[in-house]
Amino acid sequence: MTVPTAESPSVSPPIEVVALVGSAGGIRALSHVLGALPSDLEAAVVIVVHLQAGHQSVLAEILNRHSALPVKQAARGDRLEPGHVYVAPPDAHLIVRADGALQLDGSPPIHFLRPSADVFLNSLASSHENRALVVVLSGAGSDGAVGAAAVKGAGGFVLAQDQATSEYFGMPSAAIASGVVDRVLALDDIAAAVVELVRPSLS
Repeated sequence: MTVPTAESPSVSPPIEVVALVGSAGGIRALSHVLGALPSDLEAAVVIVVHLQAGHQSVLAEILNRHSALPVKQAARGDRLEPGHVYVAPPDAHLIVRADGALQLDGSPPIHFLRPSADVFLNSLASSHENRALVVVLSGAGSDGAVGAAAVKGAGGFVLAQDQATSEYFGMPSAAIASGVVDRVLALDDIAAAVVELVRPSLS
């Protein structure tokens, strides 16, 4: 079921970056969403989830098994390309510039979190404005709500996973409570909504 909670902007120019953010329960949700996205998606996808510092992450490899899009762990110097998926590495904030270049930032954790969804989404709001789409997936805590508000304020679009299909509803609930979410969707409906927004002429 689609539950509109904020006025939806016209999606023009087309979405260039889709940010998927989550935490606890997010890997299952990410696998589900990525598995339903087409291989010719005309936007870059960036994933920010809370990873344990001090341990090498295999999240990109895990998600690559479920995705028709190539998935890699983001590295300093990467530049976002349409149809590619970039996963924020552990123990660094991920930042995107207007030219699509990715930076890794070692500044202190935000609310004990590094990477923080808010840090990336704030940079996305500044760099891509109304060409950005945020999807807040299952996760504990409230990370992502401030950044989602920044993206919405810059003219972007925000989706959130519904309570019924979230293993942990903290992150989606915080974004919804902020009043900036355009649609609250069941997990099965998120990928189709992403495609619709990235390809408005086909909707």
